[in-house]
Amino acid sequence: MGNGIIVGISGATGVVYGVHVLKALADAGVETHLVITGSGVKNLLIETEYTVSDVKAMATNVYDVEDIGAAIASGSFKVDGMIVAPCSIKTLSAIANSFNHNLLVRAADVNLKERRRVVLMVRETPFHEGHLELMTRVSRMGGVIMPPSPAFYHMPKSIDDIINQTVGKMLDFFSIDAGLFTRWGTKDEMRMIKT
Repeated sequence: MGNGIIVGISGATGVVYGVHVLKALADAGVETHLVITGSGVKNLLIETEYTVSDVKAMATNVYDVEDIGAAIASGSFKVDGMIVAPCSIKTLSAIANSFNHNLLVRAADVNLKERRRVVLMVRETPFHEGHLELMTRVSRMGGVIMPPSPAFYHMPKSIDDIINQTVGKMLDFFSIDAGLFTRWGTKDEMRMIKT
């Protein structure tokens, strides 16, 4: 690991995914660099019981989304990559077009150019052709497009179980096993299939 992972939270529904990413990385002892958009803050207050202070306290470092001169805006600042959860279509579009109008998009652009892992949890459904073209563009740049498409083989018992399975899969891209979900092929999974 280098200097941790940048966590971007943009203004799509599903802010709780970003919160769970921060929690899991903190529990794993991974340094985090948080940047949240204004719309992300609004959705946090609408969709969760967390305050902005609660979420900022989970991060190692917090940056103002308008601070284009922040450390994470430079490729010379070493991190292992970036997760944007959730990633709005607006943010996806900006990243796909290198339209670096704020720190979140600039950080993603920098990590893509440095060939570091960038995972975008795109939150929209259904997708039209324009959305799909933007995702293809980012994928060709080296980014990972990972909408929250939950699996159910691990027999989730709560919404947290569903969220954590997706978060755990995102962290897999950084070789971080936070133990958030039961993986396919375990002894218990095999027993369920045979019965």
